[in-house]
Amino acid sequence: MKIENLPQASLSLRGRGGSPAWWRGTALFFGAFTLLNLLVTGLPASFPGNLWWIDLRRFPEPVGRAFETALGIGLIWCGCFPDRPMGGGAIRKFAAGLTATASLVGALNTLEFWQLVRARSITTDWPLPATLVWTLALGLLAVRLARPEPGSTFRPGASDGPATAGVAILWALVFPLVQAGCFGHTDYRRPADVAVVFGARVYADGRLSDAVGDRVGTAVELYHQGLVSRLIFSGGPGDGRIHETEAMRRRAVALGVPTSAIALDPNGLNTAATVRETVPAWRGRRVLAVSEFYHLPRIKLAFAGAGLDVFTVPARASHWLRRWPLSNVIREVPAFWVYYFRPLFQRGSTPVLT
Repeated sequence: MKIENLPQASLSLRGRGGSPAWWRGTALFFGAFTLLNLLVTGLPASFPGNLWWIDLRRFPEPVGRAFETALGIGLIWCGCFPDRPMGGGAIRKFAAGLTATASLVGALNTLEFWQLVRARSITTDWPLPATLVWTLALGLLAVRLARPEPGSTFRPGASDGPATAGVAILWALVFPLVQAGCFGHTDYRRPADVAVVFGARVYADGRLSDAVGDRVGTAVELYHQGLVSRLIFSGGPGDGRIHETEAMRRRAVALGVPTSAIALDPNGLNTAATVRETVPAWRGRRVLAVSEFYHLPRIKLAFAGAGLDVFTVPARASHWLRRWPLSNVIREVPAFWVYYFRPLFQRGSTPVLT
């Protein structure tokens, strides 16, 4: 059911003059996200945030940044003042052209993704990339912006203001979910120097939970395929006397990995701690990061914020219930944004590997 056909309530999704709040909220989200990424990208060791939705690396950097700046400003203007006088119509048409261009670039990014899958440079069990979602959203937005709407002027405090803000917030919730489903299910395995495996629950008797067992099994697979010669198991205390990392090492050894090829990071109490402990020793080398699909966008952000661009590998789920654990996926929504801003607050530390 289309969002504009939903029953109207106190928080209407249709604005004055029949202007649906969905496109204003969409414009606000992508405009604000684009400009914010330009600011964050300027921070030391930060990840080019706009790569999460559009890849402009085919263009010279000044051209790409100028395009992103103009696009962000245009979208925010159209989201707040879609039909405002004093050049508002011209700004809106200009923003429509920029948005259509961004949609076209997104379509090219989508084709590149499928080409990589076809060439088996990457693999995925989720063949629809996130760029396809943004391409379709921006394409519809470009069409909407190109259609003038006389008599529909948005003013602060107008009746559709809360609905417009609600749509923007909805996008902020949907964005990490799309990344978890699409990026998280894409396997970027390739020859590397090391694979970092993130820990999870180990029971009091030393048994591995399905989550950590799947991660170790996938890492061992990378080792036996000859893609890495060293594994780092990172985690915190288990439920009992056996540490998570020790239980992970025992499982890997039982699966044929020599102890000389394994290092332990016993201080990996969370994602940030694992990154903090492992990055200094492996900076400048190729690293694979292994965890559940829903965890991988946050891992990518955490490593990038520490100055290391890793390649992510989703753990192969041994049980169908692990293929989409709802509570874990929902938890990643706020976690994604926390780690997105983490470069502002990160501090270094000395690695401890045993």
